[in-house]
Amino acid sequence: MIKFNGLNKHSIVAIALIVVGVFCAQAEEGMWTLDNPPLKKMQNDIGWKPSSEWIGKAMRGSARIAGGCSASFISKDGLVLTNHHCISLCAQELSTPQKNYLEQGFLAESRDKERICPAMEINRLEQISDVTEKIKAATQNLSGATFKLAQNATKAKLTSECAEKDRERVRCDVVSLYQGGQYKLYKYRRFQDVRLVFAPELAIAFFGGDPDNFNFPRYDFDMSLIRVYENDKPLQLTSEDYFKVSLKGPSESDPVFILGNPGSTQRGLTVAQLLSVRENLAVNILPMLSEYRGLLTHYQSNGAEPKRVSTRALFRVENSYKVIHGQLQALLDGSLIKQKEIEENRLKKYVASSPTLTKEVGTAWQDIEKAQLKSDAMLVRLGQVERSQAFESEYYKMARILVRGAYELAKPNPERLPEYNDSALPQLEAQLFSQAPIYPDFEKLKLNFSLTKMRELLGADDSFVALVLAKSSPKELATSWVDNTKLDQIVERKRLWSGGGAAILESQDPFIQLALKVDPVARSLRLKYEGEIESVITKATEKIAKAKFQMNGDRLYPDATFTFRMSYGLVKGWKEGEKEVSPFTKLGGAYDRATGFDPFKLPPSWLNAKEKLNLDKKFNFSSTNDIIGGNSGSPVLNTKAELVGLVFDGNIHSLGGSFWFNEKLNRAISVDSSAFVEVLDKVYGAEHLVKEITAQ
Repeated sequence: MIKFNGLNKHSIVAIALIVVGVFCAQAEEGMWTLDNPPLKKMQNDIGWKPSSEWIGKAMRGSARIAGGCSASFISKDGLVLTNHHCISLCAQELSTPQKNYLEQGFLAESRDKERICPAMEINRLEQISDVTEKIKAATQNLSGATFKLAQNATKAKLTSECAEKDRERVRCDVVSLYQGGQYKLYKYRRFQDVRLVFAPELAIAFFGGDPDNFNFPRYDFDMSLIRVYENDKPLQLTSEDYFKVSLKGPSESDPVFILGNPGSTQRGLTVAQLLSVRENLAVNILPMLSEYRGLLTHYQSNGAEPKRVSTRALFRVENSYKVIHGQLQALLDGSLIKQKEIEENRLKKYVASSPTLTKEVGTAWQDIEKAQLKSDAMLVRLGQVERSQAFESEYYKMARILVRGAYELAKPNPERLPEYNDSALPQLEAQLFSQAPIYPDFEKLKLNFSLTKMRELLGADDSFVALVLAKSSPKELATSWVDNTKLDQIVERKRLWSGGGAAILESQDPFIQLALKVDPVARSLRLKYEGEIESVITKATEKIAKAKFQMNGDRLYPDATFTFRMSYGLVKGWKEGEKEVSPFTKLGGAYDRATGFDPFKLPPSWLNAKEKLNLDKKFNFSSTNDIIGGNSGSPVLNTKAELVGLVFDGNIHSLGGSFWFNEKLNRAISVDSSAFVEVLDKVYGAEHLVKEITAQ
């Protein structure tokens, strides 16, 4: 049973007095937590509100892929629906030069043919508890590094008590909402035996490629099926724990609900913070992505095998580039910043009108602006060193886990870095001991690029650059490190992990030596950032939030944090200039758009099935739901809690959704559920899956 602990109308209102980044939502705006759904607003906006039973089923049937996507259970035997791009890493890791599952697709003809996805973890939310007062009490009157240490220790204690001795089956996270104004303890059931069942060819899962990405009309079959196993058998569920798949899908103007885990939004930032984000996107992130995209594109031209091992990386870079470009365009739009300035000035005047509020809020805006200037000054170095952007390699990622793990696991749980708490270890170990292949030539390419960029960004005379490169070139070091590492061997990684500090210090592996050299510098930067910048901003935003709530009332939703949310809306198109955009596309549209050349080249399975398909069947649709990255793979439900769609994208206008919601233009894009059975049956001949999905 899903529980909401310690939450009622009065406690929610009391907590809201200290929240930060609050939003008074308009129209279908908002990614709402399920312990505080806007029932009255939903009734006013779409003429319907969910019952507690509907909400309970929506949570039980939904899931989260720990790596960054959403999903849902759709059969009694643990079958899970998500996007193709959410399982693309699994498909690539299971592929070989002889069998490319990304390009050719995958279908397990029986359950014994379903393949284990290395290091994939599925989480299902079971319980939400409010722990705001416990966190606040532990950090009261503290500042700087002591504030952060006390906060980390309290979170570690809470998550450890939550999981108790069952951390292999239970995952607990303390989630910061409203940018530190409220804290919730999310308890998940974790599943680490996840197997690939079905994936279409990349050509149809990403039909239209980069030109069509975030555009509509769209003709994508961006869906895949995986299965959760428990004790080597398919997970058994009751009818209340999974969604019935609608064979009709939705109709225009139907109310629809998206349940998922939106990744990150910044709608509660101050104007100073938004201007800093804009500068960073334009000066640092977009140029880097552009260069990296060019590098990967050139690498793919070297043959079939380079293309196979780098396809997913290129997809991620192209997708990121388009997203960030859209975010930058939104921030460059004068109307967004102007609107934020109006809202901020209105709040400042409200604070100034109250001597009590003026005293409580104090210099919060100025404190944030000063801290942001410090952040801007160290942002590049922090990214290169502590966030490992200088070392783009799977080998270095593992070396960093091993080196830091040896140091952190020697401490009591409350004193560790959060990513090494007991609750985080199962996923960390699954990642570290994954059987996924690593491709040395590709590692050399990535590492040479990132080391070269490090030298460019920090300067050839920089002390950290000298520490890493000495008198060697990036290419020379990348080649030597990759050629001489043993971290490609799981047995070696297990030996170092179990051996602790002694094994790490004795290791001559070049990546372990590198991580040991980098770690003191990285820790120092992290400590400075958390103590002088992060803690200052957190405290200041809490003060601002109190004023926001008093001025705006209690209809609030927090920024997205890759935690479970619901958004509601209507199946609806929009007006693009003078052109009305229909909310639906049809299967036949894919054939009309096909050119026979990438990225508009249909796979042979689709060309061969054209005469069998109902080309008038609905394919993709748009709706007014408020979503963001992380909602990929989210189920779209109707008022009966039936699954009518699968989110895979937003339209181009939704990319500015990180900072605001434009109700006239922002749209979520989904695969229509009516296409699932049609395509699985007539294109792929997956009768056993059709039977399972449609079973009552």
